[in-house]
Amino acid sequence: MHILVINGPNLNMLGIREPHIYGSNTYEALCSLILDYAAEKGVEIELFQSNHEGEIVDAIHEAYRDEVDGIVINPAAYTHTSVAILDALKAVAIPAVEVHISDVSQREPFRQISYAGMACEKAFIGLGFDGYLRAIDYLISK
Repeated sequence: MHILVINGPNLNMLGIREPHIYGSNTYEALCSLILDYAAEKGVEIELFQSNHEGEIVDAIHEAYRDEVDGIVINPAAYTHTSVAILDALKAVAIPAVEVHISDVSQREPFRQISYAGMACEKAFIGLGFDGYLRAIDYLISK
């Protein structure tokens, strides 16, 4: 199984950015956790992070060409603004799971809409880094 993990804007700043919301672990720690977990499960993982919407759309399109089996996506702020990411996920029709480190349902009103989530089969929200592992397990179990 081949899974693409996509992280959106500012997630590269984990550990620095609002640690009271996102914790003190770094993006590098997140990547290590995901790679180690996937290795235990025998899953091939590709990690991608960008602060640019178009690059995220391109990565989703590339996942189709690469015949990726599943996508784990944390679109970060683009969750609430990007119809382009929604449309890309719908276009490729690859099983996708939405992840958010914080519990966006308990945050600002503008964070209550998830465009990307409209194209995802499942969401793991507010579970910290563990949400990524649960998303991988969900895709493995399909």
